Amino acid sequence: MSTFPLKILTPDGLIYDGAAERLIVRTAGGDVTILPRHMDYVAPLGMGRAVVVADGRRRTAACIGGMLSVSAGEVTLIPTTFEWAEDIDLSRAERSYHRAKQIIQNTDASETEMRLAEARLHRALVRKSVASRK
Repeated sequence: MSTFPLKILTPDGLIYDGAAERLIVRTAGGDVTILPRHMDYVAPLGMGRAVVVADGRRRTAACIGGMLSVSAGEVTLIPTTFEWAEDIDLSRAERSYHRAKQIIQNTDASETEMRLAEARLHRALVRKSVASRK
């Protein structure tokens, strides 16, 4: 099967550097699948599941924010947060989910607190969903 070079870089460092057969990520406009010989492309990332297929093996991760770039056949994913399913602490995601729900249900919370809690809730839901499908 054909492959393309893929790099996944986060603020914490290099997560992946190798050949891939397919990359599926959530962009701000929806899910995108990158295959070998994909046209040049740049998109902002949303919050969602990312799938990397390499050597016939499928790995899933929680991918939140950042950018995707395809240039001259090379793919670079620069997410704000990227966690492989097997590395997600499910109990921590559950705690974050419940804290966010409490803030959202608090009628005294400010607009800023509500927006931050909604983002935290969405991140926790993505992480829980990815971790539960290991």
